[in-house]
Parts: sequence; C-alpha cells; structure tokens
Amino acid sequence: MITAHAKDSFERIFRKAAQARLPLDSADLCEIEPLADASARSTRDTQVVVLTISSILFRLLLILHFDEDDSTRGYYLKDADERPFEEAFLEICNLCCGAMNQELLLNFPDLGMSTPYVLEARCLAHLHELKPGLLSSYSVTLNGSVRLGATLCVCAHAPIDFVADTSVIEESSGELELF
Repeated sequence: MITAHAKDSFERIFRKAAQARLPLDSADLCEIEPLADASARSTRDTQVVVLTISSILFRLLLILHFDEDDSTRGYYLKDADERPFEEAFLEICNLCCGAMNQELLLNFPDLGMSTPYVLEARCLAHLHELKPGLLSSYSVTLNGSVRLGATLCVCAHAPIDFVADTSVIEESSGELELF
C-alpha cells in the first residue's frame, strides 16, 4: 500500500527531476501535464526508455516515451554531436532517473538503479499486470515543440509512507562520486 502522501511525493520527485534534467538548458521551457492514459500520445513509432529504481520496499519504473522525429532529434543532438540519437537520449533519461534516485535516497537509503533500455510503446498496455500502487502518466513538452511522454509506475512490496521535501534545488550534473 502506498499512502496518498507517498504518491504525492513520488510525483513531485518526478516533476522536479524531469524539469531539471530533460531540458538541455535551464532556460528551456518544460511543461508537464497529467495524462489519463499512458498510451494516449503514442504513435506507431513511439518507443519507451525504461529505467528502474529498486529498494527493499518498492520498485519504481520511470518510463520515458519518445518518437525519434526531427524536432526531438534536433533538440537532443546538436550540430557538432556525432553520437547516435539513442545514445544521447539515453544519457538524458539516465540523468533524469539519477535525479529521482538522489531525492529518494533522502528517505530510502537502500536504492539500486538500473541501466536504461528501450522497448516498443505497446508494452505500456501491460503495466497493470505489475499491480502497481501508483501508475501516473504525463505529457512533457520542451520549448513548445519537443513532445515526450512519461509514466511513473511504483510497485510496493510493503506499506510506504513518506513526505519528500522537494523545495530545495540542488545544483548537480549527475556525475558519479568515487570514494
């Protein structure tokens, strides 16, 4: 069971991470709107990047939906960038999930994060089989032209209740810390 406070906290953590990491520049506009259905913005070519944050208490799936169209490719690949689009976009997705992981670590010290992987969007229809305690979807628009989707899926293995403090904005670029 995931309490209303915890659901709100997961969603606020997602919004903060998405607004900080999905835009390439802090001056870029990032609009996030709730969607009733995860597949509402999917096309035949839509793919999803799946990232997982796991703890003893829960498994969180951050699923970012994208079409590799001209506006998305142009936004994430600048002229001098010779990397394939997928490599550049997976890096951005990983930074977004890493920002969520950092926020969640303040309440759950036992987290692990997966590497991102790409699937076809039709897999979204099967998320209910995971029996999530929280399943929410969003439309994400960058600078009015780049359209992404996001789905947050949290499966609880035990009761979860916490209130995240997302008011503090931390300046970090998602770098690895070595000890």
